[in-house]
Amino acid sequence: MTADFGRTDEELASLPMALADGLFAGKVALVSGAGSGIGRAIAHWSARLGASVILCGRNAERLDEAAHALSPYGVETMTHALTIRDPQAVAALFDEAWTRFGRLDLVVNNAGGQFPQAAIDFSPKGWAAVIDTNLNGAWYMMQAAARKWRDAGAPGSIVNVTAVVGRGMPGVAHTCAARAGVIHVSKTVAVEWAPLNIRVNCVAPGIISTEGMRVYPPEAVTDMPNSNLMRRFGQVEDVANAVCYLASDAGGFITGEVLTIDGGNQLWGDQWTIPRPDFFKV
Repeated sequence: MTADFGRTDEELASLPMALADGLFAGKVALVSGAGSGIGRAIAHWSARLGASVILCGRNAERLDEAAHALSPYGVETMTHALTIRDPQAVAALFDEAWTRFGRLDLVVNNAGGQFPQAAIDFSPKGWAAVIDTNLNGAWYMMQAAARKWRDAGAPGSIVNVTAVVGRGMPGVAHTCAARAGVIHVSKTVAVEWAPLNIRVNCVAPGIISTEGMRVYPPEAVTDMPNSNLMRRFGQVEDVANAVCYLASDAGGFITGEVLTIDGGNQLWGDQWTIPRPDFFKV
């Protein structure tokens, strides 16, 4: 099963799109965590829609590979390796983006990560690492983007890729806490930044077929499709379509919202990322 996770660059280039050709023409999009998985798919979608794309993340080699895969679309790309945990590094990223392109229209906060573990066993270091990346790092990106738009008197759109946290996420309590924080800071600054013509929204994916699924125990992965009404994994393009819709002018009257892409998980089941205890087995 795990061998089939993810999409190749060739598949991403050939899949049909739900959005109009040229929707991002003349725009500049920044995508974090763009070297793999959902972020890489969003970078493909942004380029296919006509945007110049800034790809950032921790792994410079992966970013270069992803940027090369966008070359058939004929758009300009830039890569920038950093950790979003470092606010100075984030500020430098936005400085370089504005120097290179003279503008920035869309920011997609996709970078993040977690490890599955029973919450009672978290170490302080493990908890802090996930909070620092998934909450603090996302905030540094949001604030840096907003400051640039404010200073330039330009509009902007932020989409934060979060998670389905409303019913909890057994096995990843640390990321549940962080992602809930991102959702609610997004709702708050959507209000504060409305006078600046900055929109802020979130997309909350459920189980999505990416190589990231390999960090979870096989027993948990096998059980995951039973947590949603579709009884399957979603695909990266499901998330990319939603992100680009919200980020674009097509979603121009939407701000402060969370679009959930989970196959009906919220209505149906609980999603365990560690093996389900016998107590909860029917």
